[in-house]
Amino acid sequence: MVTKQLLKGLPEDADLRRADSLAREIFSDVANKWALLIIEALGDGTLRFSALRDEVEGISHKMLTQNLRMLERNGLVERKVHPTVPPRVEYTLTDAGRGLRATVDAMCEWTHRHLGHIEASRRHFDA
Repeated sequence: MVTKQLLKGLPEDADLRRADSLAREIFSDVANKWALLIIEALGDGTLRFSALRDEVEGISHKMLTQNLRMLERNGLVERKVHPTVPPRVEYTLTDAGRGLRATVDAMCEWTHRHLGHIEASRRHFDA
């Protein structure tokens, strides 16, 4: 996603209700299923690309690459390339990423707590 504006520190930059809000753009970036699962997987420490792909079941190579780049661009993930042959690349959450992980953990906890209710509601709705 291309940034439409630069962060100027103005209140409208953080207003999620505004279509041109930078905060809304950031929220859109990180509030997708793959980004949340990547953040959760990296919460326990540094992982190489292949280990991260194994942790996030069902993600394609392309989607993992795109989401890692987006998370790195937003300052949530740090990418470290080790000068070996072949190159070894590792990913780690930054301080900001670890802060977001607390929110992701709360969302995971909420999901576990309400899973039965949601499943029952879906069955009722679909009937």
